[in-house]
Amino acid sequence: MHKRGRTVRGIEHVGSAHDEVELALLMQMAQERMHAGQGQLPLGEDRPGGRPVAGPAVTATPSLVLWEALERLYADLGFDALKDRTFKQLVLGRIVEPTSKVDTIRVLGELGVKAPGQATVYRCLSRAVERGYRDQLGAACYAHAAPTGRLGAVLYDLTTLLCRHRHNSVYADVLVMPMFGASEQVSPAVVG
Repeated sequence: MHKRGRTVRGIEHVGSAHDEVELALLMQMAQERMHAGQGQLPLGEDRPGGRPVAGPAVTATPSLVLWEALERLYADLGFDALKDRTFKQLVLGRIVEPTSKVDTIRVLGELGVKAPGQATVYRCLSRAVERGYRDQLGAACYAHAAPTGRLGAVLYDLTTLLCRHRHNSVYADVLVMPMFGASEQVSPAVVG
């Protein structure tokens, strides 16, 4: 069928089939008429001197939009001043899925980010202590938040966070420390 817009300009009859074999031949003839003069990529054929070309396959599905957005936020907060790629990957990976440090390697892999090895993760944690990342990150947070006027700090020590299970709820001891004129006091929060 030849169309221009919604108007049928002509119909070309290929033939009539009486069985499956004739139908297959007519379908092949119709394909040849439709694509006359067009070459075809050799996707299923052998390449000269090489191995056969397989059909298209999905090899990865990276979450690049999510990862790039997280990287921008990390930089906007001033955390790039640390210049530690592994630390950044650990922080952002654990935002995507809160998990153990070592399991963050799996999370990064699922995001399509080249993940560090386990030994690199542990070396990064040693670097964080040696180079005083906590103080540097605190200064970066202050520099980012100071222009807004009101500041407050919520302090979590994730390595020793105490959780108590009561009546299917999880209670976490949280210390909220008002700073620079903020007067709110917050008691331990219910998490869960």
